[in-house]
Amino acid sequence: MRTRLRKVGNSQGVLIPAAMLAECQLQGAVDMTVEAARLVITPVRAPREGWFDGYQAEQDGDAWDGLPVDADCGEWDW
Repeated sequence: MRTRLRKVGNSQGVLIPAAMLAECQLQGAVDMTVEAARLVITPVRAPREGWFDGYQAEQDGDAWDGLPVDADCGEWDW
């Protein structure tokens, strides 16, 4: 698809059709970089997005299982 650069204030811009934005899943904030003389626009992803996708808690064992019993398990004195 060909388009033209348009004046936007003191800069220039490109109108991106909604169908292209939807296909690329672009909305809100984006990152722009230049790679090999090409402008690359990518969606900003939240840190650790998808970090727990597929996590299955039932496969984890008890983290405390197998640790020795604390000899001083009474209340703490401050």
